[in-house]
Amino acid sequence: MDLSVPSHANIEHMIESIKTKLRMASGAAMQSSAFSLEQYEDLRDVYDMVINKPNLSISEVEAIVSELGRLRNPS
Repeated sequence: MDLSVPSHANIEHMIESIKTKLRMASGAAMQSSAFSLEQYEDLRDVYDMVINKPNLSISEVEAIVSELGRLRNPS
């Protein structure tokens, strides 16, 4: 998968990977459709950080979830 190309499929892949890595109990609340291509680079930065860290502290998980919430499209 070429994540250098912004696409909705790549956003879906990144969100699903982040949810898996964070073991999010409320993963259903975070749908890839809630993110736009305009936030792609910021989302990619979060994805790269999450995937490349072997372990995440509770405070890191909270910060990541907060950042993802900031990146979501307003409903």
